[in-house]
Amino acid sequence: PLPQVPSLEKNFAMVITGVGGTGVVTLGALIGMAAHLEGKGCGIIDMAGLAQKGGAVISNLRLAPSPDDIQAIRVAAGGADLVLGCDMVVAASQKVLSCIQTGHTRLAVNSHETITADFTLNPDAELQGDQIKTVIKARAGEEYVEFINAGTLATQLMGDSIAANLFLLGFAWQKGLLPLSHDALTSAIKINGVNVAMNMAAFLWGRRAAYRQALVENLARPVPASPDPQPPADLDTLMARRMDDLKAYQNEALAARYKALVDKVRSAELAMGESGERLSRAVMMNYFKLLSYKDEYEVARLFSNGEFEAMIREAFTGDTRMTFQFAPPFIAHRDKSTHRLRKFRFGPWMMPVLRLLARLKILRGSLLDPFRYQPERKLERALIREYEQDMVSILEHLTPQNIQIAAEIAGLPASIRGFGPLKIQAAAKASEKRTEIFARFYGKSAST
Repeated sequence: PLPQVPSLEKNFAMVITGVGGTGVVTLGALIGMAAHLEGKGCGIIDMAGLAQKGGAVISNLRLAPSPDDIQAIRVAAGGADLVLGCDMVVAASQKVLSCIQTGHTRLAVNSHETITADFTLNPDAELQGDQIKTVIKARAGEEYVEFINAGTLATQLMGDSIAANLFLLGFAWQKGLLPLSHDALTSAIKINGVNVAMNMAAFLWGRRAAYRQALVENLARPVPASPDPQPPADLDTLMARRMDDLKAYQNEALAARYKALVDKVRSAELAMGESGERLSRAVMMNYFKLLSYKDEYEVARLFSNGEFEAMIREAFTGDTRMTFQFAPPFIAHRDKSTHRLRKFRFGPWMMPVLRLLARLKILRGSLLDPFRYQPERKLERALIREYEQDMVSILEHLTPQNIQIAAEIAGLPASIRGFGPLKIQAAAKASEKRTEIFARFYGKSAST
């Protein structure tokens, strides 16, 4: 049913928040066009972050009964009548919170949790979505805020998260938060002329979610592939998969080397009467991670084994042209500011070269390996040797009292992520932690 649309008898101040490159500015333009079609006044100021794509975008938008009534556009402190939060993190920023008047400003916020820039600095960072919601509700008043996971629902219903903003617009309009007519908004979508069918559908689904949210969420929920939940894979199954991966990565010998250490740890754990397999699982996952480091040969194999090309054909239609961005260690120069190797662009002719390089994986780590003297490659081989020595030492001193600490040591490689300088820094941090955990491990051994 059509909602009761609020009348526009005086200036109506809106703040639209989001992330650059997701259509936030376009959303403001659509609202402005709808106001124009009704003969109303509209002024918009878009404030983007340092990054056009991926940076915070805050649009100040003011509607008025007529164009002559538009004076200042920027929304002052506590002056917002409506906040459309296309991104929850930006909606909770101080700039936006300052525009909210407790007990007056209405908010419709997309609760979809999007990865922030913090993850580039701290891979273990968490978004803390519940805390963000609490901050927003505390500022506006709980009854003045409507949360809807527009990102997930738009993706599940229309196959594209870009529809989330129009979904949120439809949601807010159906809630009676926007003083514009249905005809004006849908006409603006058509006039825009971009993805008209999808945007119209997104607007409609947003309205439906505002009216019957639980029903829409049930309709959007993907059908499980199997009615019966699959039990977690046992250790043998998981290890067999990793052995197959290591055979493809290098050869049978590497897979056998992997199995020998995991079996040795597993036998020691079982001999102690441990019912769980925490230590064995930690070794199974982390030893595999160390053995299968992603070097030049592996990158070449992953690009040229056919799976990548099949994925490209499935994702794109028509004529496609692939280009590769690589930083060959022998010709790339380091950027003076980032100290990282600069990448070069290579055309489709690179694919045969990658196929050849993938076949040369037999040279990996040998005296004939041209890449073995790079600092990162030296580090990766050293980490493998260190891990194997650590496991020998752990098994010599393993007791029921320190087995949980042993599992912590075995799981340390999980924190070594990234490539180049990032990986070297992560390895240094893991080494410091290793020293601290080993002190606790031997302390437990001595006290038993």
